[in-house]
Amino acid sequence: MRIGIVCPYSFDIPGGVQNHVMDLAEALLGLGHEVSVLAPADEDAALPPYVVSAGRAVPLPYNGSVARIAFGPVSTARVRRWINRGDFDVLHVHEPLTPSLSMLAVLCARGPVVATFHTAMTRSRVLSAAQGVLQILLERITARIAVSALARKVQVEHMDGGAVEIPNGVAVAKYAGVPPLPDWPGECAPGRGGTLGFLGRFTEPRKGFPILRDAFVALAPHRPGLRLLVAGPGDADELYGRFPADLRDRVTFLGLVSEADKARMLRSVHVYVAPNTGGESFGMILTEALAAGTTVVASDLDAFRRVLDGGRAGQLFPTGDAAALGVALTELLDDDGRRAGLTGWGDQVAASFDWPVVARRVLEVYAAAIEATDGRVMDQEWAGLG
Repeated sequence: MRIGIVCPYSFDIPGGVQNHVMDLAEALLGLGHEVSVLAPADEDAALPPYVVSAGRAVPLPYNGSVARIAFGPVSTARVRRWINRGDFDVLHVHEPLTPSLSMLAVLCARGPVVATFHTAMTRSRVLSAAQGVLQILLERITARIAVSALARKVQVEHMDGGAVEIPNGVAVAKYAGVPPLPDWPGECAPGRGGTLGFLGRFTEPRKGFPILRDAFVALAPHRPGLRLLVAGPGDADELYGRFPADLRDRVTFLGLVSEADKARMLRSVHVYVAPNTGGESFGMILTEALAAGTTVVASDLDAFRRVLDGGRAGQLFPTGDAAALGVALTELLDDDGRRAGLTGWGDQVAASFDWPVVARRVLEVYAAAIEATDGRVMDQEWAGLG
């Protein structure tokens, strides 16, 4: 099958959608399909061979954040040229409601279009001012995929249609068996050691880092070997300043890490902690930790509960409760058998999210979209786009 995939966000800056697109493309290539990905990127950017640059992206305030996207006449011409040259059996666009390449690709498409919705956004200010365009977009999409139950709910309740729920995948092979960082994770003797891990923006309230900090500060005096490994954006001095002076040497901040070092970081801890307080539609980091064979403790959010199979693949604790988190951590760090039981079930859960498995489900949607269009070519309502 000849598959064209469109990413709306710049490949110059890593992100969840970009990683999803790359992993999906590589999984489809591994299954024997022809894949081309179109994405914004600087012309001299180092890109995988299957990625075609649509030119430099520009930052745009969008839906409460800043997205690096590509839009306008030049981008439209590049999208149209790529589609015509690709002669794809199916076009797969990601986040088509973002004013970028995916939206343009839907408008330029002349065959079956599959769209994946990653977020639970219902409307943006941009689209609220362009309801006509929104309706055209939705009518041109042949089949929809939502990466979470919440994203699917938005499709059903706000976008006049359903969607097949297919979760984000995880490249299990990239996490399983990689070596830990030097000198980690260290001992985990009952009542003494243990290494905890956190990955994310520690200054962002919904990531819940203060809950983990409070639990760590309470446990550390009673566990002299307890350590905390933190990775993600932020200032090191600001992070260390959140801890009592006598505990700072037991906290290590890695800063931003590469995908390879993220896998090593997850392999370097006895327990990965996700203390998030809300706003999570899936929980990608949990699947990555499970793939790394790491025990997970997470807030009892609906999205996390789904990933952790109701608590069978990881320990859940009441959201926002640092004392309860401390109890859960103590029990796990002191019980090798309990950790082994959770990670054993986690291996099975991670396998169900492995990209080849997820990609085959996506291929089923492609086949249904192709069958639904039955080889028909869409009429071009926008002059000059076909």
